[in-house]
Amino acid sequence: MAFWITQSLNSLALGGLLFILSAGFSLIFGLMRIANLSHGAYFMLGAYVGLTLLRNGVNFWLAALGAGVAIAVLGGLVERFILRRLAGRTLSQVLATLGIAFIIADACLWIWSGDPMPLPGPESLRGVVPVLGTRFPLYRLGVIGLAIGIAVALWLVVDKTRIGAMIRAGVDDLEMARAVGIPVKTLFTTVFCLGAGLAGMGGVIAGPILSVYPGLDADMLPLALVVVILGGVGSIPGAFVGSIVIGFIYTFGQALLPDLAYVILFLPMVIVLVARPRGLFGRVAA
Repeated sequence: MAFWITQSLNSLALGGLLFILSAGFSLIFGLMRIANLSHGAYFMLGAYVGLTLLRNGVNFWLAALGAGVAIAVLGGLVERFILRRLAGRTLSQVLATLGIAFIIADACLWIWSGDPMPLPGPESLRGVVPVLGTRFPLYRLGVIGLAIGIAVALWLVVDKTRIGAMIRAGVDDLEMARAVGIPVKTLFTTVFCLGAGLAGMGGVIAGPILSVYPGLDADMLPLALVVVILGGVGSIPGAFVGSIVIGFIYTFGQALLPDLAYVILFLPMVIVLVARPRGLFGRVAA
């Protein structure tokens, strides 16, 4: 029984990390129609930036926030000076983001070396606590709570604010959004900064669990892609539900059927694409 409880909690923690990574990716994909292949690199770079801040005595949460802001600024620059110049050329934009991912990966390897580096968690969340007859790391419970908080905050922003209404309009029908006067270029930059910032902050939050190492971007990006396809592009509820589902499938697949883990992971995506091409929460454009 302890195994199932522990693995279920691990699944929720992984799902929380995937949501922080994939929520912004989903909005970027839904609004800009770009599969941003540098998103995993932003996650990894954020972890390295957070590690540097932590080594210089910065508080963990301030390090996570600082890394998020730094990566958001980088994302804004990429959108403004690279992707905007390639507007309307989707393949060129995708290739550009892939090239940026390689550049970031090589820069991280050059600056921080190739050794895996664990990030120390916040002192307030160290240790284990009893949960349903077993003991579980307090930090992972904190990650679950933080992911829920971020999900609620994003849902409120997207569903209850003016900028959220503009994002929803852009996701549903970009041409109509332009026609009614929504500043699409500014919206693109805002959403790209938000997505990149969440990825950078997520890298720091994931550090105490996953560590940071060369290749972390390549490990996390496919999971984010599966989450977005499963949940539906541009949907915050879809990203949350998809993250939890993939968290459970990945964790239990690795534990019970490691030789078939990736078959089990990608099979639901294939089934969803056949049955609901727009994902579980995807909507047909008006």
